[in-house]
Amino acid sequence: MKNSLRKVGGIVIPPLIYVCMRFVWFTTKKKFHFITPIGEDQHVCVCWHGELFMSPQAYRHIHKTHPASAIISQHFDGALIAKTLHLLGIRPLRGSSKKGAKKVLLQAFKSIKSGEEVLITPDGPRGPRHSMSDGAIGIALKSKLPIFVMNFKSENFWQLSSWDRFVIPKPFSRVDFYIQSISLEGLDLDAAKLYLREKMLEHTIG
Repeated sequence: MKNSLRKVGGIVIPPLIYVCMRFVWFTTKKKFHFITPIGEDQHVCVCWHGELFMSPQAYRHIHKTHPASAIISQHFDGALIAKTLHLLGIRPLRGSSKKGAKKVLLQAFKSIKSGEEVLITPDGPRGPRHSMSDGAIGIALKSKLPIFVMNFKSENFWQLSSWDRFVIPKPFSRVDFYIQSISLEGLDLDAAKLYLREKMLEHTIG
């Protein structure tokens, strides 16, 4: 029974989430702050797990046709996220730093080699909130790509009590997006993790 409900949920829930995401997107007043130019250059792309409601849509607004994939956990909620992002034209790579890590990293490098941009939540899939895993940094350093950072703030929003304090802007409110390209050139893993975390915390909801 539980498996049957999950199968139904896996079919029904992602389109509903997608419709809600697009409704909020089109009804909010959006302002984009490009802290640094982004252009069409290939990046490794990051946002906090709690900002997944809006940041992938911001990515698609900026890079409308760029081929992209996203590292998504193998949990059931990861499956829902994967199917929802697929509706935004973002291909899922299933795995995480704790489960299926080696396989998904190989997929990520293969995706980058083919010209795709890879999207990652450094504090996903289970936190702690605003922590910095090795995945995004390791991929960026090894591939020698800059990091496309996406953050947003909203004047009116709902914030869930989940571990990531998931943020959903209220329709018809103002949303400010903060976009920047970060180079990790010359940094080792630990220094790069600290630097990226500081940059990602500059423009996020507490």
